[in-house]
Amino acid sequence: MTTETDETPFDVYREDVDRPISRLFLSYAPGRLGWFSAGMVANFVARMASLVPPLLLGVAIDAIFTDADGAFELPLVPDAWLPAEPMAQFWFTIIAIAVSFVVVAVFTWIYGVTANLFAHSVMHTVRVDCFEKMQRLDMAFFDDKQTGEVMAVLNNDTQNLELFLDNALMNSARLIVMVAGIAGVLFYLNWQLAFVTLFAVPAMVLFTLWFMRVVEPRYVRQRSAVGRLNTRLENAIAGMGLTKTSSSEPYEVSRVSDSSKNLFDRTMDVLKLTYVYRPGMELLAGLAFAATFLVGGLWLATGTAPGPLTGSLSVGDFVVFLMLTQRIVDPLAEVSNIVDQYENAKASSERVFGLMDIPVYVDDPEDPVDIEPEAVDGCVTYDHVSFSYGETNARLGDDTDPETVVEDVSFEADSGDTVALVGATGAGKSTLLKLLLRLYDVQEGSIRLDGHDIRDLTLADLRSAVGYVGQDTFLFDGTIADNIRYGHFEASDDAVREAAKAAQAHEFVAELESGYETRVGERGVKLSGGQRQRIALARAVLADPPVLILDEATSAVDTKTERLIQESIDRLTEDRTTLAIAHRLSTVKDADTILVMSDGQVVERGTHDDLLEADGRYAALWKAQAGHLESMPVAEELE
Repeated sequence: MTTETDETPFDVYREDVDRPISRLFLSYAPGRLGWFSAGMVANFVARMASLVPPLLLGVAIDAIFTDADGAFELPLVPDAWLPAEPMAQFWFTIIAIAVSFVVVAVFTWIYGVTANLFAHSVMHTVRVDCFEKMQRLDMAFFDDKQTGEVMAVLNNDTQNLELFLDNALMNSARLIVMVAGIAGVLFYLNWQLAFVTLFAVPAMVLFTLWFMRVVEPRYVRQRSAVGRLNTRLENAIAGMGLTKTSSSEPYEVSRVSDSSKNLFDRTMDVLKLTYVYRPGMELLAGLAFAATFLVGGLWLATGTAPGPLTGSLSVGDFVVFLMLTQRIVDPLAEVSNIVDQYENAKASSERVFGLMDIPVYVDDPEDPVDIEPEAVDGCVTYDHVSFSYGETNARLGDDTDPETVVEDVSFEADSGDTVALVGATGAGKSTLLKLLLRLYDVQEGSIRLDGHDIRDLTLADLRSAVGYVGQDTFLFDGTIADNIRYGHFEASDDAVREAAKAAQAHEFVAELESGYETRVGERGVKLSGGQRQRIALARAVLADPPVLILDEATSAVDTKTERLIQESIDRLTEDRTTLAIAHRLSTVKDADTILVMSDGQVVERGTHDDLLEADGRYAALWKAQAGHLESMPVAEELE
C-alpha cells in the first residue's frame, strides 16, 4: 500500500533534471528577451532614481540649512549645471526630487508591465508545453500515474514559476541594484562610515547560503505533498457516488485529512526554517542601521572621528547615511522571500522538466508508411503477438513484473470480417485489441494493417483508420452534439443526427429539453450508462472507420436497447472489419471467427457452430447463458 511518505511518480524523473532554473531560461527566455530586458532596464532606472531624493536632501542640508558651508555638489553632475544661489538651490532641490519621484513611478509601471508580460508568457507556454507532452505520453504512464500529480504540475508548479519570474527574479535585480547603488553613494560620501554600514552584508550572504542548502529538500517534499493531496481530492470527488452508496464518507474524510496533514507537516518544515531566516536577516539589517547611527552620532556629537576613523562627517551626509541604511534594510530583509520563491521554483522546475523528460516509446516512426485512412481495406493480422505490462512499466521506473497479459496470439481478420473475442474477465481481450490502436506496443510479434506493420504508420493515420467504442464510455463536459462530433469537429448537424439515429440515440436525445444542445455534465454524469454508450457508438458511426473495435459496447444497456443497438451495429459492420469483445455470446454468434481466450492465450477458435460442435469452453459458456435466458421471465427479458 502506498503511504504518504512514498515517492511520487515524478520523483524518478526529476532526480535527473540538471540545473532546472538555468534550463527554464534557456528554454523559454529566447523570444521574450525584449520584455525581459525592458523590465530590467526600467527596474534599474527606477531604483537609481529612488536614490536621488536622499542624496539631494543631504546636499541641501549642508549647503542651505546649516552653517557647514558645504558645497552644492552632486556626483556625475557638472558644477556648471547646478545653481550657485541658496534659493535657486532650494528650488532646484524641490524640482529635482519631484522629477525623481515621477521617474520612479513611470519606470516602476513599465517594469511591472514588462515583467508580468514576460513571466505570464513563460507560464502560459510552460503549461501548454506540459499539457502537449502529457498528450504524447504512453498510455502506460496514465495506467500507473496519478491525475492529481499531473494537475499539480499543470497548475501549482507553473504558478510557482510565474511567481519566481515575476517577483523573485525582478526583486533580485532590484536588490542588486539597490545594494550596489546605495553602497556606491555611501562610499562616495564617506568610505569609512560605509564600511560600518555594510559590515552585515557578508554575514547575510553566508546566512542565505546556509538557508538555501537546508531548505531545498524541504521544498521538494512540500511540492510532492501538494501533488499527493491533489490526487487524493481528485479521486475522492470522482468516486463520490461509490463513497455515498457505501457510507464511506468518514473513511474518505480521514484519507483527505491524512494527506492534508502531510502537506501541513511538510509546509511547517519549510516555515520553521523561514521563521529563523527572515528574522535573522532583519536582525542583521537592523544591526547595520544601529551601528551606523551609533558611529555617525558619536562622530557628530563629539566632533571627532571615533576609534580608528579619521576625517569629518557633515550633518547632511549623516542624514543620507541614515536614510539609505533604512532603504537597504527592506531589500536585504526581502532576500528571504526571494530565496523562498527561488527554492519553490527550483522544485517546481524539476517536476516540470521531469515530466518533459519522460521518454515516449509509442510514437511516430522516423520514416512512416504513407496511407490514406479512407483507402484502407481493413485487413488486420496478429502474428505471434505477446505483451506484458511489466516490461512497459519498467521503462517508466516501475519495477513490478506482472504476468504476461497476451501470449503468442495469432489470427487474421480479412476486410469486412467480424472477429469476436470471448472469455473470462482478465483473459487479455481488451489489452489485445488496444494493441491494434498502439495504446501499447507489442513486445513480441507484430500486428499488421493491410500488410503494414502498425509501428510503421503514423499514430494519426492508424487511429483514423481504427474506431474504438469501449465499455467505459467517457464523455467530455459539453453538449451531446459536441461529444458525438468529437474527433470530427467539422461534421454538420445533419451528420451528427444521422449518426445518432444509427446508434439508436436520436430518440432519447430528441426527448431532452435542449435536444442535441443538452450539456452532459462532467464525464457525462447527467446521462445513464446506456445513453453514454449510445453517444459513444454514434461518435464511431460518424467517424466511419474501415476498422471498428467494439469492447463490450453494449454492456451498459438493457436487453431491449441492446437488441436495437445490435441491429445498428450489424448495419454498421457490414462493410468494415470489426473486432468485438462481448460477454453476451448472443451478440457475437454471427461473427466470422470467434476467439476464446484464457490467461492471455487463444484456447479455441472457429465459428459459433464449430465451437458448439467442439463442446469446449465456448459451448459450456453458451449453454450457461442460454439456460439463463430461457429461465428469464419474458417481461424481464424485454425490459
